[in-house]
Amino acid sequence: MATRLELQSLLESILKAKRVYYQPPSSVKMAYPAIVYSRNNIKNRYADDVNYAQRKSYSITVIDKNPDSAIVDAVSLIPQCRFDRHYTSDNLNHDVFTLYY
Repeated sequence: MATRLELQSLLESILKAKRVYYQPPSSVKMAYPAIVYSRNNIKNRYADDVNYAQRKSYSITVIDKNPDSAIVDAVSLIPQCRFDRHYTSDNLNHDVFTLYY
């Protein structure tokens, strides 16, 4: 099972910048394009009342001024990644994914 910091490194390598934010507080001033992510769910598997496997999922949002951002394509190619939705807010495009990592 990979760690959250490994996910952080993977997302930074896709973005080719350090503008990857994990659960940023509202006081953080973001520069764009950026990736924002947070833990979404934890699924445990049990056998004989013992947890033998755990999968965490993360909500990943790519935020970019460009509606045809190559970052969206790169994130969508991560194994176990699923596109959820797209929306526009404050003239910025938001593409939201769910990733089991």
